[in-house]
Amino acid sequence: MRIPKPVAALAAAAALSVLASGCGTSQADAGKGEGGQVTVRIPDPGNSGVLAVGKKDGSLDKALAQVHAKVEWTGSAGPFAPAAQAMNADQLDIATGSITSGITSLTQTPGFTFFSATAPDGAGEGILAKKGSGIDSVEDLAGKKVAVNQGGTGEYLLLKALAEHHIPASKVKRVYLKPDQTAAVFNSGKVDAWAAWAANSVAELGTGKAEFIATGKQIGSDNYSLNAVRTAFADQHPEVVRALYDYLHTASAKQKRDPAAYLNVNTDAGPQALTGAAKSAQIAITRQAGTVEPVTPTDIKRFEEVARFYAAQQVTPKTVDIAAHVLDVEKLS
Repeated sequence: MRIPKPVAALAAAAALSVLASGCGTSQADAGKGEGGQVTVRIPDPGNSGVLAVGKKDGSLDKALAQVHAKVEWTGSAGPFAPAAQAMNADQLDIATGSITSGITSLTQTPGFTFFSATAPDGAGEGILAKKGSGIDSVEDLAGKKVAVNQGGTGEYLLLKALAEHHIPASKVKRVYLKPDQTAAVFNSGKVDAWAAWAANSVAELGTGKAEFIATGKQIGSDNYSLNAVRTAFADQHPEVVRALYDYLHTASAKQKRDPAAYLNVNTDAGPQALTGAAKSAQIAITRQAGTVEPVTPTDIKRFEEVARFYAAQQVTPKTVDIAAHVLDVEKLS
C-alpha cells in the first residue's frame, strides 16, 4: 500500500494543538484574575492550528472577552497524559487528546471532562514502514518490532490493525516510546514500523522514504480527538467553556476551507515549520478534515467500544465508563 490519497479527517492534534506537557502555576478554582476576569489556562499552540492563529491575530482574546475571560498560555504542546495530570492538579484548564489516551487517563482519578469531539483521522494516522523494507501489509508485521506510545493512539492503531487482520497481538513486539523519541529510533532501523498519527506521520511521509501499510480508515479506527476541560472549571465557568467551543467549532470549519492559512503561523522555517512534500500532505489531509463538534450519543457508543477493546486487549484493567465524563456543551451558557 502506497501513500493513500487523503480520505478522512485531519488529526485534531494538528488542527487544535491544545495538548500539554508543561504546566503553569496553580490558581484558585474560581479562576478569576483582576477585576473578576476569568483566566483559562491553555497550552501554547505552537506554529499551527486554529489556536495558533487565534493567539496571533487576537481573535481568541476577542471571543473570550465577550464572557469576561482571557487566556493564559502555559507549557507547550505534548501528549495528553501529562495534560490530564496537570488538569487533575489544577495547573491547566483545557487540553486536547485522543479518545485512546483519554481512556487510559480515565483509569486514574480524573479531574477533567470532555466537551467536544473531532472525527477520527482516517488519512493521517496509521502504521508506517520504510519503503523497500519488505513490510508492505499488516500481515508482514508478524515477528517485527513496532514503535507505539503506550496506552495512546499508537498502541490502539497497532492492536486494532492486528485484530482486523486476525493476527494475535503476541506475534508483534510493541516497543514503547515517547512520541518525541520515536522518529530517531524509526529512522535508525531499531524498530521495523511505527504506529503514528498526523503530528508525526506527515513529516515521515514528506521525506518520501516511508509509507502507510495501513491507514486509520483501512483498519476502522475510532480514534476521535477530544477537547477536555478541568471539571471544576466547567462547573464554575460554563459560559467560558461554551465560548471556547463556539470559537473552535467555527475556526475548525475555516481551517478546513483554507488549510494553508493555519500552517506555519509564526514561522515558515526551522523544526516547527512544515515545508515541501510534508506541507502539501498536511494541506491535502486538512481539506478532508473533521471539525470540532459536540459529543453525541452515537459518538459515546463508539468511545465505549474503544474502551471495551482496550480492556479486552489488557491495555486497561477494566472497561472505563466514558459517558460519565462527557459534557453536553450545547446546554452550556
